[in-house]
Amino acid sequence: MAKNPSKKSKPVKREDPMNGAMKFFLAGLVAELYLLIIRRFYVNGTAVQMIAWYDYLFYFSIAGLVILAAGAVLSAVWRNEQKKRHIGWYIAGAGAFLALASFLIWKLNTPALTFLSVLVPVVMLLGILWNLYDRECAYALTILGISLVALWGCRRELSNLYMSAYVKAFVAVYILLLALAAASAWKAGKDGGKLGKFRLLPSDADILPIYVACGLSAAAMASALVSITVAYYAMWILAMVVFALAVYYTVKQL
Repeated sequence: MAKNPSKKSKPVKREDPMNGAMKFFLAGLVAELYLLIIRRFYVNGTAVQMIAWYDYLFYFSIAGLVILAAGAVLSAVWRNEQKKRHIGWYIAGAGAFLALASFLIWKLNTPALTFLSVLVPVVMLLGILWNLYDRECAYALTILGISLVALWGCRRELSNLYMSAYVKAFVAVYILLLALAAASAWKAGKDGGKLGKFRLLPSDADILPIYVACGLSAAAMASALVSITVAYYAMWILAMVVFALAVYYTVKQL
């Protein structure tokens, strides 16, 4: 007997996107907590604590490499079991972060810690966005988020006489990359979301948010070439745009 065509089937609940977003959220919290502990005892601690943590960071970097290797081995052993293979990936990712973060802070001290303290929340938020939102929304917010971090770094180094030339070269290259990203989105929009054989966007994607993200990011990065003060205000404007778009997309998704 044929099914009643007028009867609408119940939508299937999608748990995977929410699970992925929660994993990024929890991983980001743990990573940021580790950085806060380092700041408390290594940067703002007593002389005895700072000396002790200098050695701890070196040992933590070695331990991270061991955890990374263990996760890679487990992923290879469990390659035919998806759930267990993912556990191996998570272990390897945790080890990679522990090793890299500890080593960078051990070698570069406060600048590396400050950079990682900004980078971790950005990566966490972008991971949540990529799990929850449409592809074009995720692309737009990713571009804006990366541009915000890049602008923050450029503003800090522009006053450095040794680094200013490199920063200006980086800004020029980054603006070219933004133009390339916008051109790629335009081409994908003309070809039903595909860039060659690779599906970059859904066939019915709205390309405008990507154009806006690339344009605002390019203008903000160019402001760094004008003055540090202008770059400071551009950074805050870009941050407010990211927040506003994230709220808008969240309401739209709901």
